[in-house]
Order: sequence, then C-alpha cells, then structure tokens
Amino acid sequence: MRLTRFYSVLFLHAIAIAGLSGEGFAQQNGYFSNWFERVNKTQAEQPHWITPLFTTTSRLEEEFRSDIVWTPTAAGDSLNYGNGKGLELIPTEHTEVILGVPPYQVPASGPNGMGNIPITLKYRFLTGNEEHGNYIVTAFLAGSIPAGRYATRYGSITPTLAFGKGFRSFDFQSTVGWTIPTGGRQSAGTPVAYNTAFQYRVLRKLWPEVEVNATFWPNGKSDGNKQVFVSPGLVAGRFHLWRRLGLSIGAGEQIAVTHFHQFDRAKTLSIRFPF
Repeated sequence: MRLTRFYSVLFLHAIAIAGLSGEGFAQQNGYFSNWFERVNKTQAEQPHWITPLFTTTSRLEEEFRSDIVWTPTAAGDSLNYGNGKGLELIPTEHTEVILGVPPYQVPASGPNGMGNIPITLKYRFLTGNEEHGNYIVTAFLAGSIPAGRYATRYGSITPTLAFGKGFRSFDFQSTVGWTIPTGGRQSAGTPVAYNTAFQYRVLRKLWPEVEVNATFWPNGKSDGNKQVFVSPGLVAGRFHLWRRLGLSIGAGEQIAVTHFHQFDRAKTLSIRFPF
C-alpha cells in the first residue's frame, strides 16, 4: 500500500506539472516560470530518439516511468514492480535528475519487499539534433541507497559515460558504467556494464530494437565472469494525451547468451508519461 501511494503521489505531481502551461504557469515567478521553456529548448537541441527498454538513454528526458519485470524461476515467476524507475526532470539546460522509486519485489517464494532507492544525475556535454549531426554525449552519476527487505547491504556509486549516433531512421545508444559499492567490495566486486541499443524508426511511432546488455566482473566473488543478454523489444510513442502529457509504451525480453548468467530470461513492460 505504501508503494502504491508513493507511485500515485509522483504520478499526480507529474500530471499537475504537465497541466501548468500558458497563463496559469506564467503566473509563477523566477526559476519555475521558465521551466518548460527551458525543457523545450534543451530537448530541441538533441536527437529525438525514443528511450530504449534496458539501456539508459543519453538524452535528457522529462517524464514519469514505471516498468514491470517478470523473471521465470524453478518455483514460478518473480515480479519486480517499478524496476527502479521513477520521476525524471530537467532542472537546467544541460542536466537531468532521476528520482527513482525503490523496486517492489514479489519473489516466487518468500515475502515481498522493496529494494534499494536509486538516484541518477545526468550531464549532457555535446549534442546535435537531426539537422546538426544527430549525436549526443552524456555523463551519468548514479547511486543507490539501501532500504527495504530486498536492499543490498551497502549502497553503490556508478559513474557512466553514454553516447549515441543517428543515421536517418536508425540510431544506436550506448553506455559504459562502473559500479563501486560503498562496502563489501571483496564479495560484490566492481562490475563493469556495457549496454548498446540498436533502434529503427518505423511509421513515425514504432521503434523496434535489439539491445546487447553485458556485465563483466574484474574482481569479487564473480571474478573473471561475464554475462551477456541479447534483448529484442518494441517501443511505441510518443502519443499525445493532454496538453504536454504524452504516453510511450514498450515491451521486450532479455535472453542470456553466455554460460554464466544471474537469470536466464526476463520480460519487461515499460510505461512512460513524458511531459
């Protein structure tokens, strides 16, 4: 119930912000009065690709996002509600902050509970829209705070470099990140994740994609192991709902292609409300 209320509050805030346009929003003073003007300028300068399902986009977004992940196990399906997604805001022309909601996990056996609280800060260094090179380079600093039944013992910090390039209807978006736990490194190690999404735009609103999601462990208990998923998917959007508020929806599946993997397959449904 607490998670449901938390989601409801965040979503209602997103709806309220999306509805604040025209004269109503102009009545606000200072920083907030220019919020959407700044967002429009920021997003007009960058490529207009869709956000991939598994690879974090290098673009700056303003939306509320929630994913559901199904992972089959021998005891049945384990469910992850939210998957660490949440409210994404563009507070300045070159930055984005993601206020993630702690994922609510429902294992096939055992009690339900929440995981770590994720927070991410993006800074966009270079970009050009479709008329000016169709590319982007962004840096992330992500972190997690232990909280709830299924939280890890320690938090983590993940510096990441993200980049993308488009060629007419085709684009790829990549990230390289290094996770540094705040404790317990001998066990968890410092895994390096490399993700790339290949997308092709069809009929203006459809974005079929294939992603490669790889993780390498240079140390820790999994020292020397690597895990690779090939992840086909489809994202549709953006569809206009009301004023600034839109809708994008996507689904896909991660399929393990290496001998070592922490799970074999996982299906994801992603719902986004950009504004």
